[in-house]
Amino acid sequence: MGLRRRGRNRVARCWLPTMPVTTAACGASVMMLLVVLFHCLLSPPLEEEEHSFLHRARIQGRSHVLLKPTEHPKNVVAADTEEFHVPSGGVNPRTDLWSSNLSKQFYGCSNASKQFFRVGAVAEPNRYLMIATSGGLNQQRTGIIDAVVAARILNATLVIPELDEQSFWKDASNFSEIFDTDWFLSSLKYDLMIVKEVPKKGGKIVGAPYKMRVPRKCTPKCYQSRVLPALMKKHVVQLTKYDYRLSNNLEPDLQKLRCRVNYHALKFTDQIRQMGNMLVQRMRSKSSRFIALHLRFEPDMLAFSGCYYGGGEKERTELGAIRKRWKTLHVNDPDKERRHGKCPLTPEEVALMLRALGFGDDVHLYVASGEIYGGEATLAALKAFFPNIHSKETLLSRDELAPFEPFSSRMAALDFIVCDESDVFVSNNNGNMARMLAGRRRYFGHKRTIRPNAKKLSSLFPNRTSMTWDAFQSKVRAIQKGFMGEPGEVKAGRGEFHENPVACICHKNKKPSKSARDFQENDDGLDWRDLDYGEIEPLGRSRSEGSGLDGDNLLARSDEAESDEFDFGW
Repeated sequence: MGLRRRGRNRVARCWLPTMPVTTAACGASVMMLLVVLFHCLLSPPLEEEEHSFLHRARIQGRSHVLLKPTEHPKNVVAADTEEFHVPSGGVNPRTDLWSSNLSKQFYGCSNASKQFFRVGAVAEPNRYLMIATSGGLNQQRTGIIDAVVAARILNATLVIPELDEQSFWKDASNFSEIFDTDWFLSSLKYDLMIVKEVPKKGGKIVGAPYKMRVPRKCTPKCYQSRVLPALMKKHVVQLTKYDYRLSNNLEPDLQKLRCRVNYHALKFTDQIRQMGNMLVQRMRSKSSRFIALHLRFEPDMLAFSGCYYGGGEKERTELGAIRKRWKTLHVNDPDKERRHGKCPLTPEEVALMLRALGFGDDVHLYVASGEIYGGEATLAALKAFFPNIHSKETLLSRDELAPFEPFSSRMAALDFIVCDESDVFVSNNNGNMARMLAGRRRYFGHKRTIRPNAKKLSSLFPNRTSMTWDAFQSKVRAIQKGFMGEPGEVKAGRGEFHENPVACICHKNKKPSKSARDFQENDDGLDWRDLDYGEIEPLGRSRSEGSGLDGDNLLARSDEAESDEFDFGW
């Protein structure tokens, strides 16, 4: 209001000296002044525009005009340039966005070779390996898969894994309440001895398990030097906080064993599969083809990532308060994190990417996510582009969802099934679930899987309004080449094996690779992408860690420090 008063005074001072002019001129001046004052009164406050969290989307006819007032002046569309109009329709129908033309040439192949002996020839008596998994559903899944391989390396009998009940999710489900235990046992009967519990002698368990932890990306030699002595002496060993504890770099038969566990032996219970299939059917009833979007934009994850999304002081205060939960968390440079592609895309950026790739507003989206930071306001831009948005909460009745709702892992399993069965799977991140599904979809026919090239997109999105839509679309399509789930786009040696199971994918016209080394290790520690959505909690030491075996230093001090730095107290 102060600005308006000063404005009126300036106008009055300029106008008063001109009083002797004609009546007509005075009348015109008065009318002009009234128009200016009326326009000022109707204008929105400047502060509200400057501190808007969302990039507002305004529908005009059949197109969207994107405005972002928080961008630097150099990125604002000049008055004499074409506006950034986003079309509502998709690309020419002949452009095949929904599947790969090369996918039919590849298939999953995970059978053991003749050199991989059956379990009866290698199993040793009185060696029982137990594991305690960490994290949410998909992180625990990686632990279960690798535990089978670790037991095979040690020629030990695996006890059905113990699932994490102490994580952020507080899910008390055991293995048999999520996975079909009988199917798991029968599927791996030729590969490994597996029992539901450690056998008893005289009605008592043979000794309490000796608890220890192995370093991340532990190699077969590492297991033989660190765990085998404990197994031979104590007979029952439990590996705690078991996730990412096995090397990417294994011989082909062990890699194929990983695939047999992941893609064949680990099957959800009948109850979960039936409800998951019902969700898929209900999506199919709305559209013959649909996209599944795994959207990670939770407050805890954003705080942990150190990324910033233009929410002003409110966002910095809220996320800063959450970051204080982690006492040893380093303060990250948000701009640097974004330049390196470590920040998840916003819902609006996902929408822009999909529209630029050619998906129109008639597409149906299934969204799998945790709590979205900013709630419906944050999702508004995504819904403006793709109004046909669904989730398990909208597709199922309260009564149908009630048996699953108290159990976060079972709810995540429903999302996993729908995402796996979708025609196109998209993520705004490269976390556990996204990686696990990417590998699974490659194995089962290279179904279209789009992961954002966040490193290059991060520099394009802030400058989008300085170009036409056609130029923006062309750049997005160029950037996303190699990130669309095409066969062979990820080179051997890149990414986690669960994301890129190259040893288990064969070409119909070529012999499988004989290479025993498909991956190079790159262990930079965990970040938010290694966590399932909704499971982040403060760093802390395990409450159930072993203290050594008769003076033998089975866990080196450096490895222990590494584990404590990057493990979360789940």
